[in-house]
Amino acid sequence: MVRTGRPRKFNRDEAVAAAMFLFWEYGFESTSLAHLREAMGGISPASFYAAFESKETLFCEAMELYTSTYGQVSESFRDESLTSRAAIEQGLRRSARMQTDNSHPLGCLLVLSAVNCSAEQKHITEMLVKERERSRGWLKECIERAVSNRELPDSTDISMLVVLFDTFLQGISTQARDAVPYENIDKAITQLMQIWDLLSAKSVI
Repeated sequence: MVRTGRPRKFNRDEAVAAAMFLFWEYGFESTSLAHLREAMGGISPASFYAAFESKETLFCEAMELYTSTYGQVSESFRDESLTSRAAIEQGLRRSARMQTDNSHPLGCLLVLSAVNCSAEQKHITEMLVKERERSRGWLKECIERAVSNRELPDSTDISMLVVLFDTFLQGISTQARDAVPYENIDKAITQLMQIWDLLSAKSVI
């Protein structure tokens, strides 16, 4: 008689990671409960709700996992041991490298997972907006430091620079999904940083 092995034990951490990749690839609304349960080893609906209560609760956990792992690429914006220029350039290059890495879904979960969410999922959209605002706030503080320490002139339009760098950062997701190679995005970052250098030159005139 052939003995079968024991069923694979449910691992909550692995389940959240699997959900994160699905949300990252397909977005919140397009990721069904059936897809989630299948990725978790085919668990029953009852087991799913016992573990996570709801799809929304699971998404929150998946988002927290993302921000504490892959999303850490923008943490350099907060690194005061670097010049503001180096902090922003490093964050952009690290983000571009991560978002174009084929070992996981391309792009940024915080940008892509709420695309085309219906009005009924407004709370999900708002949650993601707050996460993106946090990164935008780090950028703003980084640029403000540059002005205060004379890395950039007092006349610097801080709001404009925040929009410029944040728009580029979020736009990487579309480029990555369109299979634009990292090398091309990296070259674009080099050109983008020349704007910083032009502004910086004014502070020493």
